[in-house]
Amino acid sequence: MRQLTLRIEEYLAQRLKTVAAQSGRSVNAYAGAVLRAAVDPELADSEAERLRERLSRAGLLDDSQATTTARITPDPADVEAARKRSGRGRALSDIVNEGRS
Repeated sequence: MRQLTLRIEEYLAQRLKTVAAQSGRSVNAYAGAVLRAAVDPELADSEAERLRERLSRAGLLDDSQATTTARITPDPADVEAARKRSGRGRALSDIVNEGRS
């Protein structure tokens, strides 16, 4: 058996511990089951749906936050300002071509 080290956000680590405990499994057993479910090919319309279906069939889908966690949507004005800022500066192709001369 191989050992794998993952770097994940603190919040995700806490949720993983909580959900594993609620399912009566160790964090290692729960994470392994989730990863197995994520890589087992199933037929569905999209990758996200396939993953959710596999997790649901394996009893690993955590729907407890589905109704309580709102998706954070950035302010459209902030997105537009970021888009305008992103177009400034030298083009990468110019920098690459300059280095080739």
